[in-house]
Amino acid sequence: MTTTTLAVLVPLLPFLGAAAGLLLGRTVPGSVRPLAVLPTLASLVLAVLVAARQGGGRALDAATELTPTGSVPIELALHIDGFAALVAVLVGTVATCVQLYSTGYLRDDPRYPSYAALVSLFTSAMFLVVYSGDLIVLLVGWEVMGICSYFLVGHYWETPEARAASLKAFLVTKLGDVPFLIGLFALATDAGSFRITHVLGAVASGGLHHPTVVALLLLAGVAGKSAQFPLHTWLPDAMAGPTPVSALIHAATMVAAGVYFIARLLPVFQASSAAMVVLAVMAAVTMAGSALAALAQDDIKRVLAYSTIGQLGYMTGALAVGDRGAAVFHLLSHGAFKALLFLAAGVIIHAAGTNSLAAMSRMSDLRDRIPDAFWTMTVALLALAAIPPFSGFFSKESVLGAAERVAIGHTENAPGAAGWIVLVTGLVTALLTAAYATRLWLLAFRGHGAKAPDHGKQPLVMNAVLWVLAAPSIAFGLAYRVLPDWFDGRSLTPTLTTSVLGTGLALVGALVTYGAWRHTTALADRVPLGAVAAHPEADAGLVEAEAIASHVPAYGDIAYAPDPADPGRLLLGPLHRHAAEGFHLDAVYDWLFVRPVRAGASLVQFLDREVVETYVRGAGAVPRLLGAAVRRAQTGNVQTYVSALLAGTVVLAVAALLVATGA
Repeated sequence: MTTTTLAVLVPLLPFLGAAAGLLLGRTVPGSVRPLAVLPTLASLVLAVLVAARQGGGRALDAATELTPTGSVPIELALHIDGFAALVAVLVGTVATCVQLYSTGYLRDDPRYPSYAALVSLFTSAMFLVVYSGDLIVLLVGWEVMGICSYFLVGHYWETPEARAASLKAFLVTKLGDVPFLIGLFALATDAGSFRITHVLGAVASGGLHHPTVVALLLLAGVAGKSAQFPLHTWLPDAMAGPTPVSALIHAATMVAAGVYFIARLLPVFQASSAAMVVLAVMAAVTMAGSALAALAQDDIKRVLAYSTIGQLGYMTGALAVGDRGAAVFHLLSHGAFKALLFLAAGVIIHAAGTNSLAAMSRMSDLRDRIPDAFWTMTVALLALAAIPPFSGFFSKESVLGAAERVAIGHTENAPGAAGWIVLVTGLVTALLTAAYATRLWLLAFRGHGAKAPDHGKQPLVMNAVLWVLAAPSIAFGLAYRVLPDWFDGRSLTPTLTTSVLGTGLALVGALVTYGAWRHTTALADRVPLGAVAAHPEADAGLVEAEAIASHVPAYGDIAYAPDPADPGRLLLGPLHRHAAEGFHLDAVYDWLFVRPVRAGASLVQFLDREVVETYVRGAGAVPRLLGAAVRRAQTGNVQTYVSALLAGTVVLAVAALLVATGA
């Protein structure tokens, strides 16, 4: 079987699995889990074979024209280079782990068949984005992911949080997709083709007429899909969905698509220095702001959501300094440990019966009850904090090293200003990342007080998946020695300066947070906040749904409920309340966009009811009145008609006489 055929099967198998799951989910319930896991697993195996055959060498290109469209044809095209092959392996690995984990996590959920089918469709769409060599076909996968995220985030539609989060995710990402679509058409018009290879060829020959405009339009779509400032607000709220969905969205699909797209078309952005600086500023604000917000969150999943936003900021920062190898290296490393973080968080939520870190800090035996989640999440948090020798250290330092080389002028892949912006903000964010990772670990696993309610053991498959993902979280970072062959031959070796500074700042952040925790713990009044009680026999997904529905502080009110044991309050001080609310960006959007739109809608409604309808009613009333007057004259009395005729004749005669006399 040729490599092209294998590559076509990679997105096709999950799609067929999704269709079969929807058709057979009700009639043959026993087929749902095999149809969810086996096609995705088969796609993973095929993606590994494609990567092995591609081997980091020459890109695989194949195309067939779908339909004649005039001067700019649309083609079903493949473009698989080294990093596309590796990203596909990441997508397959995380999707398979999520499907396996979900068989235990949602084992009693009545909507599991539709959930599993949507996850398979989500996976198929991301494979399509990764392998596509045509921008329109890539756009199809891009939009299918948006639709799937809407349904999956709103899986617990009984809760208002899930309904609002799914709608917000859909609208915010679509807001970015509009300029993204315009940018694609502008790019194809200049290049004369939607083929990625042709577009890159046009860039190399100077064929782009307005590179800055095109790059900024595309960047708007990337900001929405990859949750970058200022369109990042949907991602923390999307945590109202099931935890496995969060793992899939954050680790391998949806948000990774935007970073991957820029990496694929990086020369388009490098053609404009202004666009690269804008990308660097966007990455810097995203990194620092999300790290501060993560340090103030009470919901464990929202901490991880803001963490994802910050790590995506590192990836876009690497792209802003022109190093797509470092960006995709961190994308791969982050995919492993972030999937592990979310899936371990699902186990913790099931064991604690709540999403709230404040409630977990009042449970003394949580780490002993879930040892698998404790050890694997510890590994993932160390990788997140970039502590050597875990994978996050090597990938994050490759980003900082790339920024350092641009800042001091060793490379000219991007403006020097972009290098300094990314380098300084990246080092500050390294300190903050270690701080919120340490805070999460302390509050979740070093609690004091009463024992946690017993909600039963987690299914074996859930714990097994955690250890599978722990392996790359520990060892994948060492792959920097072989990855340059897959990424344009650029070195990914960390530099000494950024390694020392980054690791030193991370250790400072962790130690300061630990000291603050010791101080606040000594002063805390251990009064239980009221963890959500779940039924021991309930499955983890139902526990999470109950936690979302019942534990109101996990979704905002905790920002106003003082928790003296939280070191984040001591570290952030007056900034804590604002950081907990995401620096009120949603409120700003409400004032700038929601309220004016509602006011405009109210004005239109007023004009429609009071002006347009009044005119219509008046236009109908006048003929009715005339008709009523005419009906009154139709008495049926002949004498009355003759009298009226004579009177009219006299009036006409007098009028004629007057006119004649006047003339």
